[in-house]
Amino acid sequence: MRIAAESCFSGSFFRRTRVGTTGVRKHRAGKPSLVVIPNVTLYNGGSPERGDREGPHPQTRTEGNNVSTSNRGRRMIMHVERRRGVWMPFVVGTMGMILGWQPVAAEWTYESSEPPIESQFEMIEGKDGAPMIRIPEGAFLMGANDGSRNERPEHAVWLDGYYIDQFEVVMERYQKFLDETNHELPPLWDDFAAVEAAKDRPAVGMAWDSAKTYCEWAGKRLPTEAEWEKAARGTDGRRYPWGHMQPFVDIARYNFGTTGWVDYAVTLAPVTSGVAGMSIRHGLKHGTKSPYGLYHMAGNASEWVADWYDRTYYEESPEKNPRGPEAGDRKVYRGGSWEDPPKWLRVTARRSAEPNFSVDANDLTIGFRCAMDAKAQ
Repeated sequence: MRIAAESCFSGSFFRRTRVGTTGVRKHRAGKPSLVVIPNVTLYNGGSPERGDREGPHPQTRTEGNNVSTSNRGRRMIMHVERRRGVWMPFVVGTMGMILGWQPVAAEWTYESSEPPIESQFEMIEGKDGAPMIRIPEGAFLMGANDGSRNERPEHAVWLDGYYIDQFEVVMERYQKFLDETNHELPPLWDDFAAVEAAKDRPAVGMAWDSAKTYCEWAGKRLPTEAEWEKAARGTDGRRYPWGHMQPFVDIARYNFGTTGWVDYAVTLAPVTSGVAGMSIRHGLKHGTKSPYGLYHMAGNASEWVADWYDRTYYEESPEKNPRGPEAGDRKVYRGGSWEDPPKWLRVTARRSAEPNFSVDANDLTIGFRCAMDAKAQ
């Protein structure tokens, strides 16, 4: 395993340490002690999230009290004076404003010889080209006794085996569906972004019936609420797809409600993201993935499921293959979205909306993924 890090500047960092892969921490009194500290990387423009920073990862090394950073032949020397460490935040801040440096938040990556979670399960490719993972038959724990009233009681449910999309349906695939079927576009749909800047973002803003129609066009169907929860939770009763740890920004896109919508490429995260970040320090080596290897079952886009909503359905639902009430006024959606606080990212959280809600309200928080009976293969 290797952990690499990039750190923002801080006055105490420069005052007390040399910068590099290893450093020497000198106290005002006493002997120096060897410590391991992260490299400092200065970016001259670009965005690390988009992957457009200049050149390869800069090589940083220590040369006495100087830090030498080379990038495509460019060298940048920064003198670190410990005795005047109090002035360093001001000096570095001024240099940054003049030269356009962008300090980057800590970024952790995990390298492991272990195979990815999804390799443990059968995978196929759907008619629409989306990878699907087989969820094995068996029982799992559904609901939460410490959750909201509609999540109670916690109960065991048996499901037959089924396939479910590894990723939320992306804009590029949904655009292809729209083009081939002349289906009605979501009110705020951006067909240019769907094939360019945001083609790998989840498709959002469609009515429940449109999500259902897409799945049928692809030879699939919407997952039931129980199928969705098992795929997100696994069989160990966890609170979030990745475990019991609270969500963090590197593994889930959430809590952007105060910021509001910007555009598809900025507000939404790529469906393949969320598998590298600072959470690695807490042992979360698989990032956002569920126990079966599904991405973004919490945050990014909420997801329509097949079931009608009934607040007390768990009190009378069947133990095997529940499919929701026979009828209703509202459809269930799951998973929490980019604008939601952490409580809605829990795998047991249930929400509902009228089937045409996204269209009527110009809402851009709900997307979907598709499922398929295992026997259909």
